Amino acid sequence: MKMNVLDLNGKNLKQIDVPEQFEGEYNQDLIKRAVMAIQSNKRQPYGAKPRAGKRYSSKLSRRRRQYKGSYGHGMSRVPRKVMWRRGMQFGYVGAHAPGTVGGRRAHPPKAEKRWNKKININERRKAIRSSLAASLNLEIIKQRNHIAPQNFPFFVTSEIEDIKKTKDILNVLNTLGFRQELERVIKKTVKAGKGKSRNRPYKKKKGPLIVVSKKCSLIKSASNIPGIDIIDIKNINVELLAPGTIPGRLTLYTENAVETLIKDKLFLNKK
Repeated sequence: MKMNVLDLNGKNLKQIDVPEQFEGEYNQDLIKRAVMAIQSNKRQPYGAKPRAGKRYSSKLSRRRRQYKGSYGHGMSRVPRKVMWRRGMQFGYVGAHAPGTVGGRRAHPPKAEKRWNKKININERRKAIRSSLAASLNLEIIKQRNHIAPQNFPFFVTSEIEDIKKTKDILNVLNTLGFRQELERVIKKTVKAGKGKSRNRPYKKKKGPLIVVSKKCSLIKSASNIPGIDIIDIKNINVELLAPGTIPGRLTLYTENAVETLIKDKLFLNKK
């Protein structure tokens, strides 16, 4: 399979062979598993304080005629603490047990729980290859509501990695046919719920992913464009290629990134 390589003006420079990593079998279930494994490793453990709701001098009497007992007084048999006393009479308040004021929770979240999920290395590589194949499939890309250029898919010359100004990379992307896509992702909506008070008020859309061959000036110059992500080909993962476990993200690969993919034999199962 051949792929066109365009210059910064949108003109066709040449054709190159598509690496075998882009010809993997499309497997949406495997992609979802790989994304969930990445997201689970990002989760921060949380839980209740081990002694929460138990810091009372409460006691539960299990004998009928015991001093300070609650039996025979017409009250439920829950742990209680003494609030006042008059001779043999005691004023009790329920404590410690679930359902009492200030009592513990029956099954609180526990900080020792491990949220991370594992995936085999060959499965992870296969999921990346499947996501790479989906990123060049125009039908799958349109299912994610991306607005792709008319001549997509294509690769772009590596000169784009040397752009140092944000306005210059915007002009190049508009020239290559990404204008409508950039206009789509710039719109944001206000979230419903508590997130507005927790410094995450907006719901934003995912736009194009630019894959480069190394650390370059483009990573800094394009970082402020809404919806765009820039990543080194060696650090690419399934979550970037399939946000929200849905494959087919509109992705632009540089020529050098494709050459690095071939040269280093990235994401291939080792024999």
